[in-house]
Amino acid sequence: MNQSKILTEGAMLTAIYIILLLIAAFVPVITIIATFLLPVPFITFASRHNWKPSLSMFGVAVILSILFATIVSLPLTVLMGLGGIMLGSAIHKKLPAYETWGRGTIGFVVGLLFIFVFSQFVLQVNLMNEIDQILNEYVQMVKELMGQFGFMDQAEEQIELLEQQIGMLSTLVPAGIAFIAIFMAFIAQWVSYKVINRLDSKDLGFPPFRMLRLPVSLIWIYFFALIFTFFELDPSSTLYLAVNNVMIVAGMLMTLQGLSFIFFYAHLKNKSKALPVVSVILTILFPFFFLYFVRLLGIIDIGFSLRDRISKGKK
Repeated sequence: MNQSKILTEGAMLTAIYIILLLIAAFVPVITIIATFLLPVPFITFASRHNWKPSLSMFGVAVILSILFATIVSLPLTVLMGLGGIMLGSAIHKKLPAYETWGRGTIGFVVGLLFIFVFSQFVLQVNLMNEIDQILNEYVQMVKELMGQFGFMDQAEEQIELLEQQIGMLSTLVPAGIAFIAIFMAFIAQWVSYKVINRLDSKDLGFPPFRMLRLPVSLIWIYFFALIFTFFELDPSSTLYLAVNNVMIVAGMLMTLQGLSFIFFYAHLKNKSKALPVVSVILTILFPFFFLYFVRLLGIIDIGFSLRDRISKGKK
């Protein structure tokens, strides 16, 4: 494709992005739908031309978004642009769907961090303080409700426990950012697959969940973080916060790997489809037992290639 066609396509997709941005900003009824569609123009363009031309489109989109939707829209454009370009570039390189998802997650993480920095230094809004304030207001609301119904004295210990738990939530913001980025990348990738398949006559899609294979390096990250938990770290220290957040994110990823193995095992052994479905339900409803069992399955599957051994055994 010659340069003029690339420029024309980039201009058209940029215009589509700006229209979606204005709809997301000023049309409340379909704001959520428009927001989920925002990364698609970047993903589509990057999937065809890789990341270098996409950066030019990204730069133009940033300028136009400031002109048409004020500077407040800049963080959203950066978020959607970075996430979209990472996803589109991975699609262009024909990477596996789950690896594409991982790269898109990194792009959205960087975009979310930019929002925090932008809010702090440009808008003069400390999002961490805002989060703390919302959590404190929630605790105060619970106290007032307890007082109105006359349960304050009986529930004093529960209130103290709630305050401790609420206080810990603000320290888990990095893990929250990671989970939000994972979710956003998945939705953006799924929607873009539908769009690209229709526009470019391709057959992109996620493989079955049972095929999910996370990298072995995840185990090392998890175990190094686990080792640090045996030391008495200061709860207010940066190391403690980092270890705590890494444990949560890595632990949840390995839980996903464990559930993927159960789906794989049920398919391989021709077991009832109820087995993996019930496993998911039990893991959600009774996490104190089943969550750790499923996570252990995930660790064994990643570290010892459990599904490969089972597959060979069947042969």
